[in-house]
Amino acid sequence: MSLLQLPCLLSAMLLGQAEPRAPETSEPAEEKPAPSALEALTSRLKVEGGADVYYGYNFNRPRGGGNFISGTGTTGKRDNELSLNLASLGVSLEPAPVGFRVRVGLGTAMEVVHAAEPEGTATGPDVWRFLQQASLSYARGPLTLEAGVYPSHIGLESFQSQLNWTYTRSWMGELSPYYQTGLKGTWTFSGAWSAQLHLLNGWQTIGENNRGKALGTQVAYSGERLSATFNTFMGEEGSGGSEGLRLFADVVATYKVTDTFSLAATADVATQRRPARGAAFWYAAGLNARVQVARPVAVTGRAELFDDRDGLISGTAQRLLEGTLTLEVRPAEHLVLKLEARHDRSTADVFVGSETSPGGTPLLRSTQTLVVAGATASF
Repeated sequence: MSLLQLPCLLSAMLLGQAEPRAPETSEPAEEKPAPSALEALTSRLKVEGGADVYYGYNFNRPRGGGNFISGTGTTGKRDNELSLNLASLGVSLEPAPVGFRVRVGLGTAMEVVHAAEPEGTATGPDVWRFLQQASLSYARGPLTLEAGVYPSHIGLESFQSQLNWTYTRSWMGELSPYYQTGLKGTWTFSGAWSAQLHLLNGWQTIGENNRGKALGTQVAYSGERLSATFNTFMGEEGSGGSEGLRLFADVVATYKVTDTFSLAATADVATQRRPARGAAFWYAAGLNARVQVARPVAVTGRAELFDDRDGLISGTAQRLLEGTLTLEVRPAEHLVLKLEARHDRSTADVFVGSETSPGGTPLLRSTQTLVVAGATASF
């Protein structure tokens, strides 16, 4: 290469370095389409239900085949037969901000729980016999409103058998509301504390049997090991000239002592005015202990006292004592099997026996012993 060609070569190299580099191209990120209104709605929709069947044997061999006292027995009501306690089906829509929940059922539990519904125009046990829940809800921030027929805020036990530690219910559960009708407001203060205010038709009733209304309240705490609620009810109860103000207070507490051992305690106290008579008074207390023996197996013991000294709430002046021992096995996620032994004792003769009077009336006894096997499948 000659000296005359060298400047040309250097110029070409400098010009090549000075040329702008072509921008790198990359494919744009693929954007997912926003869910449609129908997809957003169906994601909040939930269908649920189940079946609860049992076999119960009462050593009293009661005439007519009915266990427990009149108006109670939402589990294991029938003696010496395989029976359907509850088959239910429901649909719910999570509030965002509006939602709803509807659940219907049939079985011996539904017959018992609606037996005291007041008879009247467009209301009564036959009108509401299949309804468990039907309510609308609205949620905005810490406030949730619910109106219609919905589960009671009172007590430890649920109407769904698989959610309880035992199969049969306590007297405190049977003689307090499982459902109520009205308007509920829930305010959530934090992840642990909340409060409720209820405006209700009355004490476990859909139809109204007097001109009065009732108020209910709840203060609840839910921690890692301890959960507790304080519940109240205040309202006019009774009909046909027997109306009187009922005041009721209920405390429920559960404590997880260890990962395998838990305790639950309940206490009730109540009074109701009675026209031309002194006020009626009743109280109750119960203790439950549950041991998780292995992952699918648990054992629960329950002891309870229910004192209805004036007979207003149970129909007979009496003191009820009850003890229950329950073996639970969960062989699958949605299947619960329970085998239970239960003994009840009253200071009055209130349990039906096998013998009858000369006139054919079943004779009553002061004790009752049951063995019940229940199976509940849910989804």
